[in-house]
Amino acid sequence: MLNRSGSNDLGAALREARARRRMTLRQLAEATGLSESFLSQLERGLTQGSVSSLRVIAEALGLNVGDLFERKVGGASARVLRESARPILDFGHHATKQLLTPTPAENIEVFSVQFEVGGSTGDEQYTHGDSDELILVQSGSVKLELGEDVFLLEKGDSVVFRSSIPHRVVNIGNTIAILFWIISPPTRPKRRGSDGSTSS
Repeated sequence: MLNRSGSNDLGAALREARARRRMTLRQLAEATGLSESFLSQLERGLTQGSVSSLRVIAEALGLNVGDLFERKVGGASARVLRESARPILDFGHHATKQLLTPTPAENIEVFSVQFEVGGSTGDEQYTHGDSDELILVQSGSVKLELGEDVFLLEKGDSVVFRSSIPHRVVNIGNTIAILFWIISPPTRPKRRGSDGSTSS
């Protein structure tokens, strides 16, 4: 049985892991078959989860159950994220991304992003914080819209920019495009509305 402090630590670990994977409570509920209400209470330390519920939550987040209880600040131990456990998330239009960064990784987030032919990050440019963002094209060709500028990137090309600059990526080739995408430190994307406003 966890004490209140243990419940709070576990809840914080769950909330942190979910946020790093850009998952809402609803998405996590759908992935686990658990209710949003239960997950919310678990994250706030108001209830305790069974071993089976924690196992299914950890699996949906690409973690081992033990990872939820090992929150080390500035830890020196290495962490492994198995390929079979990588979270695969829908992204933009006709695109998916896999998180490659084991948790916890407070200062960097790395994704492998796959765009189908004609796929993109979305209809509008978006921003998120003011981090360093690097894109490396592993296969295919894409167009990067960066504010008023446009860059055509082929296999092997890379580009670095600030995530505070409105940007959008589109697959302009006739094959699937795969990108290696690094954000440091991790931030939450915001979409630009037609009036220039932003929203998460």
